[in-house]
Amino acid sequence: MTDNGGGGLGDSDPLALPDLASRALRGSVIAASDEFFAEKENLILPGAPAFTPQTFGHKGQVYDGWETRRRRGPSGALPGADEHDWVIVRLGAAGVVYAVLVDTAYFTGNYPQSCSVEGARADGYGDVASAAEWVPLVPRSPLTGDAQHVFQVASELLCTHVRLRIYPDGGVARLRVHGTVVPSPSLLEGLTFDLAALENGGDVIACSDRFYSSPRNVLSPGLSRVMGEGWETRRRREPGNEWLVVRLTGQSDVALAEIDTSGYIGNPPGAASLLGIDATVSSLDDSSAWFPLLPRTPLLPDTPHRFRLPGSRPVTHVRLDVFPDGGVARLRLHGSLTSHGLAGVRRRWAETAGS
Repeated sequence: MTDNGGGGLGDSDPLALPDLASRALRGSVIAASDEFFAEKENLILPGAPAFTPQTFGHKGQVYDGWETRRRRGPSGALPGADEHDWVIVRLGAAGVVYAVLVDTAYFTGNYPQSCSVEGARADGYGDVASAAEWVPLVPRSPLTGDAQHVFQVASELLCTHVRLRIYPDGGVARLRVHGTVVPSPSLLEGLTFDLAALENGGDVIACSDRFYSSPRNVLSPGLSRVMGEGWETRRRREPGNEWLVVRLTGQSDVALAEIDTSGYIGNPPGAASLLGIDATVSSLDDSSAWFPLLPRTPLLPDTPHRFRLPGSRPVTHVRLDVFPDGGVARLRLHGSLTSHGLAGVRRRWAETAGS
């Protein structure tokens, strides 16, 4: 599938992959050794960190990040070389991590000297901190102040949690954990679910325009609260229309589509259509292999539209066309995996689970 210069999401840059730790994907910071100066939950906020000088609370300057107190050795000596603070993040969806970004934005005299990152796979909801077997993802690496540090990850291990260690103490503004979702086949088999959802392994692999916001937003959990939490294109001034392509969890039968324009009151598309393709038998670049799922249909502002689909042919990818441009809050594609699709999910799970 060619992106036509619109900024495809399926390229080789690991930072273009979903942030599995993001609060927008329902990630959570579940434990930390210390958070005296700034709360651990700030680490996974989806927005960029901010800073306002001379804003003091009762513990000091307010920072948009996670900051620990200063460690001390015996009798006021510097802390030992291996002393550190740590934080554990439960990922919003289990997956394989390909890159970690540690951002020390605005921490200039109080950033850690170095950091390391570990991953773990934990089944259920028990005590991860003490029970999980942690595997290195990023070796101990130096950090600088007010900078973004990107670390490539070679492991193909399925992770449900990551642990960031900082040496010996200090502040980190954001932690991004970029990777691909690997859904559990035991939670999908025999069920009807949203085949496009990020948390179920769906993703946007290409789009024509993402001027105002990321097209991946349309696959996020929950409802869009404001326009910025959906996908909105610039105003089109030439013939044609905007579009995006979604890779589903696996080969599927899609029965119902929801195209939600909630929050887009003066800027929704005038109409939309859906095309499908089975990439197990055809190339995504073969325009003749795409077939209609939903004909061009008018859309209303600020409305969740639901459409029954014929579901007569299996699909692996769906293309949403909006006419001519505008904003979509959410795209849901409900259905079930075919036997071939389920086999693929099982295979991917087995390849990454390590057991």
